[in-house]
Amino acid sequence: MTNYTPTKILDVKGQNCPMPVVKTKQAVDGLEAGDVLEVLATDPGSMSDLGGWAKTQSNAELLDQVEDGDVYKHYVRKTE
Repeated sequence: MTNYTPTKILDVKGQNCPMPVVKTKQAVDGLEAGDVLEVLATDPGSMSDLGGWAKTQSNAELLDQVEDGDVYKHYVRKTE
């Protein structure tokens, strides 16, 4: 696993689709270019949902996704 230093941590544990994606988009919109958001989710669907969402974004890049027990960690960098 690559270590990222998140600028902000977004905790969406216990929330199901589409809320992890909705909240991630809102959080990314509030970041500066180059900032890294760590998203903590418990919805297994967040792995594919956030991956798919990131592919459609011009201002966000999915750096990594890590399964850590019951928690899925997603690292998103704001690109512009």
